[in-house]
Amino acid sequence: MREELHRFFRAARGAGVRVSPAESIDAMRAVTQVGFADRGLLRDTLLVTLAKTQEEKQALGECFDLFFSRPEPPPPPDDSDESSSDQSSESQGQSSAPGSPGQGGGDGAAQPELGELAQMLLGQDRSAVAAALSGAAAAAELSNIRYFTQRGLFQGRMMEALGIGRLRDDLDALKGANPAEAERLAAALDGLRDSVREMVSQALVLYGREETENLRNEILRNAPLARLERRQVEQMKALIRAIARRLRERYSKPRKRQRRGHLDVRRTIRKNAAWGSVPFLTAWKRRHRDRPKIVAICDVSGSVAQVSDFFLLLIHSLHEVVDDVRSFAFSGHLIEVSDILDKQEPETAMREIMSKVGFGSSDYGNSFADFEKRYLRSVTPKTTVIVLGDARTNNLDPRTDLLRQISERAKRVVWLNPEGRMGWGWGDSEMPRYAPFCNVVRQCATAKQLERAVSDIVATYQ
Repeated sequence: MREELHRFFRAARGAGVRVSPAESIDAMRAVTQVGFADRGLLRDTLLVTLAKTQEEKQALGECFDLFFSRPEPPPPPDDSDESSSDQSSESQGQSSAPGSPGQGGGDGAAQPELGELAQMLLGQDRSAVAAALSGAAAAAELSNIRYFTQRGLFQGRMMEALGIGRLRDDLDALKGANPAEAERLAAALDGLRDSVREMVSQALVLYGREETENLRNEILRNAPLARLERRQVEQMKALIRAIARRLRERYSKPRKRQRRGHLDVRRTIRKNAAWGSVPFLTAWKRRHRDRPKIVAICDVSGSVAQVSDFFLLLIHSLHEVVDDVRSFAFSGHLIEVSDILDKQEPETAMREIMSKVGFGSSDYGNSFADFEKRYLRSVTPKTTVIVLGDARTNNLDPRTDLLRQISERAKRVVWLNPEGRMGWGWGDSEMPRYAPFCNVVRQCATAKQLERAVSDIVATYQ
């Protein structure tokens, strides 16, 4: 039971359910009380002890149903084959012992002694075959499968554990002694192979999902955001949400804890005057921390629109970490999009933003002028201003003077450029002219670079 539950916990983690050691111990104690006999009660017990959210409950239920659904053993041969075999054995007399399939061949030759697996298949003992399959899966360590390329390897291991070598010998011997029985055994062997393939495929879904997901995510993390295929866009959005969740978990916990700092000796003595200044109660010098503010200014022109989508999605998923986030988008002119992102689903919000200012020709000078006229007062010494754009101005006035004003008012200015560094300064790129007024200038063309940049920004407020 313990090994079975350990395998289930591993499969649950692969399905995205966080199972800590303490939770696994609680689940094992609960299962000890309810047992394995009632499958519905077992399922409810594991859901109650392991699932923390509705999403985890659904994922855990699907994982349970898949884990405890065993592939059916191969069905018995057709009745026609069985009747012909019975007629063949009856024509040779009643000397064969009941329970031993076919002791005499069609030509009067002695029936060969069959191995255990052949007897199970010919005797149609489905419970015994199911037990043999489970034992072969354990012997082959099927729970260690991780990649689809390993399916053939584990199928071969299971067949070896079942005794495929002896079964082939029995099949060759039966072809000469009893062809009808040989045909029945060959059909049963085909069904057995199908069951093994099904078990391996099921194990791959259970135990290989996490590795497959990690491999796919690692490829996506390093893929250029501006050149994603259509089928990869939804996968990337899910990855960005996972990155945002990971950043929230990493940086929100320190902010929720009061950082007590150094011991305040004077206050400690005063608080303990009633006990002769014995420090039963302590007082600490608390560190003052500014309430962080972020102003994100995103270029959503045609060349960088897709990158901006992911960036805005990530920034507005971090409200638990950063108290005040205001977002702006521009192509030829600039508008604030904070309310749009806060009140609507991401896909709907992005469509509305793009319909208002997206896919146009970028005009950084005019957009900075719009920001200076309407929103410059929102920039304070506590504000981090993040500009996401390729700095290509279409040979229009870049208005670097306005970026200098923003830089003088802000705590710092961070520019994230989705273009490679080799392209900065070439053609209509004004990145070298903007860079002196930025505290940080970084290439940000992939999800990995985007996560690292935002992580560094948020970490400064901890």
